[in-house]
Amino acid sequence: MSNLKEIKRKIKSVHNTQKTTNAMKLVSTAKLKKAEEAAKRSKIYAQKIDEMLNEISYQIHKANQDEKDIQLSCFQKREKFKNVDVIFITADKGLCGGFNIKTIKAVDELLKDYEEQNISVRLRAIGKTGIEYFNFQKRELLEKYFHLSSSPNYEKACEVISAAVEDYLAGKTDAIVLVHNGYKNMITQELKIAHLIPVEPKVIDESANSLLEFEPEERELLEELMKTYFEYNMYYALIDSLAAEHSARMQAMDNATNNAKARVRQLNLAYNKARQESITTELIEIISGVKAMK
Repeated sequence: MSNLKEIKRKIKSVHNTQKTTNAMKLVSTAKLKKAEEAAKRSKIYAQKIDEMLNEISYQIHKANQDEKDIQLSCFQKREKFKNVDVIFITADKGLCGGFNIKTIKAVDELLKDYEEQNISVRLRAIGKTGIEYFNFQKRELLEKYFHLSSSPNYEKACEVISAAVEDYLAGKTDAIVLVHNGYKNMITQELKIAHLIPVEPKVIDESANSLLEFEPEERELLEELMKTYFEYNMYYALIDSLAAEHSARMQAMDNATNNAKARVRQLNLAYNKARQESITTELIEIISGVKAMK
């Protein structure tokens, strides 16, 4: 009888857990819809800026090869790196499956690769999970930002990237790398590692005629454009990461709910078997007692 009570208690406990995880799944689904819309709107603008900077970078590198006097430090390719700043984004909360683990592993691999090349790495951490992990690993963090990944803010994003860019322009670092786990679709997250500075041209169609014209003065325009490029890339990474976080949490809670349902079925089966065994044992005892009385 005590075994039946114990199984019944477990069924109730698992059932309550199922209700909780299902509620968390519904909350994450609602939050995901808002975050997904924001990410999709921001992605279009971010892609256009990337395309423009890609073409500008190509034209600048091409002009430099022709020994024309167009110079901007963010476009200057450096042969050797001595110091690199890595900015990474993790969640402020857990219960989102392997969402944070992917980002942390990617940062660990970057650290290993750079250290093998004798390159010093400074970490700028956004999100409680990543901060706690590297604190536990006794890894020094240059900057720590809490509550930014869960509530993206443009002004705060500008503050984060501006500090890194200022260090680059002052010669304290030779490159800036941005790492985050981004949103791909409702069930998939995509790890993204962006080398923000120096800006180097990607593959571009050389046969296409460039429509770029500089007005007003080239340097002023490029510096303002670069400022917008860095700030918006940082902000978009935060929005993208938040959408991916809600997606991962929705999946994790859905899996937890399904596992709880399966566990309840197993416990119900165990309860019915135990109850049947108890009834059978009682019947045998009654029959044996009646026979003994005869």
